[in-house]
Amino acid sequence: MAEIDNRYARGGFGARTDVVIDEGLRAYMLRVYNYMALGVAGTAVVSLLVMSNPALMRTIALGPMKWVLFFGVLGLGWFAPRIIFSGNAAIAHGAYWLYCALWGVLISPFILAFFAKNAGGLVFQALAIAAVTFGATSLYGYVTKRDMTGWGSFLSMASIGLIVAMLVSFFVVSDPATGKTVSFIISALVVLLFSAVTAWETQQIKDMYVYGAGDAALVDRSAVFGSFMLYGSFITLFIHILNILGIMRSE
Repeated sequence: MAEIDNRYARGGFGARTDVVIDEGLRAYMLRVYNYMALGVAGTAVVSLLVMSNPALMRTIALGPMKWVLFFGVLGLGWFAPRIIFSGNAAIAHGAYWLYCALWGVLISPFILAFFAKNAGGLVFQALAIAAVTFGATSLYGYVTKRDMTGWGSFLSMASIGLIVAMLVSFFVVSDPATGKTVSFIISALVVLLFSAVTAWETQQIKDMYVYGAGDAALVDRSAVFGSFMLYGSFITLFIHILNILGIMRSE
């Protein structure tokens, strides 16, 4: 009997623990994806509300407000880890929903331009392509056994480089044809980069769960931060896929 109990302790309890962890991880990842999906839906609602106000649209598109929103999004994204993990749960959720709302206001003139020219066809096409791309790369990050931890530094530097390239091209390139070519190349690079970023983020989100397992508050904050990360990648993919489709349509 003692031998049977020992075997059960080494094998049975270990297996039961794995099952509990797997179930907890699935519930945690589902929460992350649900938060992200709600964030995307919230962004769509905010964009539609802003697009229904022509005066506000002109203020955003033609004035300095777009730069305030742009750097507000960048700043909130940069300080997200400190805000989410050092504050309480309400602050963590508030930061996430504010981030989604800022994106909705920021991209509304961009989306409206495509709606006006293409009756929304390109917008929905870009959304579908972004969803498939995001889903495939996030699934890879979830199931792969390859350790992608070392990708973080390269992806961060590449992201900063592309942001600088976008700002430089906006202020320096004046020829419309050249600007269109540069915009296409940058958007293609962004889509490739953030496909990799999505896979890397998904693996990091899994690791956060393993690290915080047993601490319900930490796991909840990790879920919010995970949705924050994946939301930003999805919106970035969507915007640049839409830009690529728009340029191809105009050729």
